Amino acid sequence: MTDRATMRGMVLTGHGGLEKLEWREDLAVPEPGAGEVLIKVGAAAVNNTDINTRTGWYSKAVRGDTASAATQGDHGLQTGAEGSWSGEALAFPLIQGADCCGRIVTVGAGVDAARIGERVLVRTMQSRAKPDGSVVTFTFGSECNGGFAEYAVAASGDALKVSSDLADIELAGFPCAFSTAEAMIQRCGLGSENVLITGASGGVGSAAIQLAKRRGAHVTAVTTAAKAEALRELGADETIDRDAVIPTTAFDVILDLVGGPQFPGLIEGLRDRGRYVTSGAIAGPIVELDLRTLYLRDLTLLGSTYQPASVFEDLIGYIEADELRPVMAAVYPLSELRSAQDAFLRKSHIGKIGIRVSE
Repeated sequence: MTDRATMRGMVLTGHGGLEKLEWREDLAVPEPGAGEVLIKVGAAAVNNTDINTRTGWYSKAVRGDTASAATQGDHGLQTGAEGSWSGEALAFPLIQGADCCGRIVTVGAGVDAARIGERVLVRTMQSRAKPDGSVVTFTFGSECNGGFAEYAVAASGDALKVSSDLADIELAGFPCAFSTAEAMIQRCGLGSENVLITGASGGVGSAAIQLAKRRGAHVTAVTTAAKAEALRELGADETIDRDAVIPTTAFDVILDLVGGPQFPGLIEGLRDRGRYVTSGAIAGPIVELDLRTLYLRDLTLLGSTYQPASVFEDLIGYIEADELRPVMAAVYPLSELRSAQDAFLRKSHIGKIGIRVSE
C-alpha cells in the first residue's frame, strides 16, 4: 500500500515538441477502481508510439515520416482527437509511457488482495468491449495514463505477473516492442520460412529477430553496416544495407516497420503467395502499390495493431522460460525523458532506451 497523496512524473501537456513534456512533482496518486490495481512503477522505456502521440503523427493530415516535427512543432493540430490513432480525443495533461514494469501495491474492489506485492508487466495494447458489442483497442499511455510516473493504474487482467531474474529496467523493454513483434508474427503465421525484417535495429525490429528465430525462421535484417554485426549476434542470419536493393521474390514473409519510399521494393521482394505485415511506417505512411502485383501474385497484405490476449500471455511465457534477452542501449532517469527521446530519435542505438522511474 501507499499513503502518499502525490507523486512525481512526466506529463504531456499537448501535441508538439519536446517542450510539451513537463516534469511534475505534485501529481495525484491514482486510486484503483473496481477490477483495477495500483502499480508502483519501477521502470518504463521509450517507444515510437509515445513520440508519435506527442507530435500528433497519427493524424491523417500528416503524410511525412515520424521524424517530422518530432522535436518541435505539432503539425498544426488543434485537438487531441486529430492526433490520436484510435480516433478518440486525448485528455491532456496525459501521463504517457507504453511500457511499465513494477509491483502491485493496492487493489480495487473485486481484485484478490493476494495480488499485492506481485511483480507485473502491463499489457501495452489493451482491448475493451463497447456497449454495441464491438471491441476498441487502445495503447497504455495514450488513451489512458501510462508508466511515466511513480504510480500507475491498470485493469487487473492487463497487469500480468512475471517471474524473472531480470531487473525492472530490463523487463520494461519487453511489453510494447516484443508484443508488437509477436503480434505481427502470429498475424502472418510465420514458421520456418525466409523472413525479411525492416527497421531491424529498433525495439520492435530487434525483438522480431529473436521471436522469428524461436520459430525457426531464416532471418534477413535490413540495417546499416555499422549495426550489422550486432544484429547477427542477436540472431539474424543475414543483413541487407537499408540503402540496398531488396532481392526480388526472395522472402516468404516481410515484417515491415518502415514503409515510405522502399515499400514497392519490399513488395517485389515477396515470393508468390507471400505475406507482408506492417505495424509501423517511420519512413512515411503514404506508399505506392500496383494492384496488379497484389492480385496476379496472390500476395497477402496485413496490418497489425489489435492483439488477442494470448499474445501478451505468450510473451510472458517466453520471458519466464529465458527464451528472450533484453537489448537495452541506454538508461535515463524519468526526469530526463526529453533527453531520452532526443537520443531515441537519432536512431544510433540498437534495441531499447530504458527509463528508470523508481529506485
